[in-house]
Amino acid sequence: MEEKVGVALIGCGYWGINYLRVFNELPQSHAVVVCDARQERLQEIHRRFPDIQCTTDIDTALQTKGVTAAVICTPATTHYAVAQRCIAARKHILVEKPITTEVSDAEELITLAQRHRLQLMVGHIFLFNPAIEKVKEYITRGDVGKVYYLYARRTNMGPIRQDVNALWDLAPHDVSIFNYLLDATPSWVSAVGARVLGNQREDVGFISLGYKADTVCHIHVSWADADKVREVVVVGSNKRVVFNDFNPLERVRVFDKGVSLIEPETATFGEYQLQVRDGDIISPRVDVSEPLKNQCAHFIECIQTGRSPRTDAWAGRDVVRVMTAIDRSLRDYGTPVVVQEEEKFDVRSDSFTASALR
Repeated sequence: MEEKVGVALIGCGYWGINYLRVFNELPQSHAVVVCDARQERLQEIHRRFPDIQCTTDIDTALQTKGVTAAVICTPATTHYAVAQRCIAARKHILVEKPITTEVSDAEELITLAQRHRLQLMVGHIFLFNPAIEKVKEYITRGDVGKVYYLYARRTNMGPIRQDVNALWDLAPHDVSIFNYLLDATPSWVSAVGARVLGNQREDVGFISLGYKADTVCHIHVSWADADKVREVVVVGSNKRVVFNDFNPLERVRVFDKGVSLIEPETATFGEYQLQVRDGDIISPRVDVSEPLKNQCAHFIECIQTGRSPRTDAWAGRDVVRVMTAIDRSLRDYGTPVVVQEEEKFDVRSDSFTASALR
């Protein structure tokens, strides 16, 4: 048996406490210490988990005996600074999405983590959801046919963040899902938003993204919609696949329906050049497991084996690159913005050289 990985949890809000529970449930890990700026929160943690140490000081948490890894669950704008301190303390890192709010900051963290041979993983939790993996299977096997477009809705009445807008809060989930399903990153984006609640930041947003092979995607996010929705839809020439995270019985539904062009020589009139197929609707079997526990178990495995995480820092950097392009489009009232070209990383020199990967 390998020694358990000791974890320091940096930030323990409404979501962070789930990490605390999961790392104590996994057989190969245990939570050692919790760091949070709010003393009253630490008192609550100590009441519920009396064996876990508590502190308001990050460095004290990272220097606690038995700590091998750190989980960063603080506001997005603090991720870069907190991750720097974790790397300085030589701790493996699992950081909540987004990895940072600036591309250059993400790249610097990658350089530092690689230099010190530390794992740097990003919490894109939906890529550890068995239902999303099932959707990926349908695309990979070719069952969907040609992927025409994808769209996602992520709406609810809050919770309203104080450090980022609704697009930065919610859309990284769907950008990471689209990138995973399509094995690509978008070449352009367009975004508009509004401050319908009178906030200083956009609380509703509509995003369009252009991927390879003329595949387009759309994301709708909102903190002001009473309909709580977590949905991703893939529309292809053969099938339409729907992921609904709030349907416990049918998280994935597959509609054996599609519209495709038929060969020109078989068509007599222009209006008959599209072939419509209307088939069955099925609900495939989806494994039942907790995505957060899958993600944390993967993180521990990567620490123990040295394998590269599924949601590594490069994938996290790619999402930040898309989000910063969305920011630029948002400021320009929806003007399409080209996503920055891919960059090559030279491990030997720890430097980045701008050159498109074609």
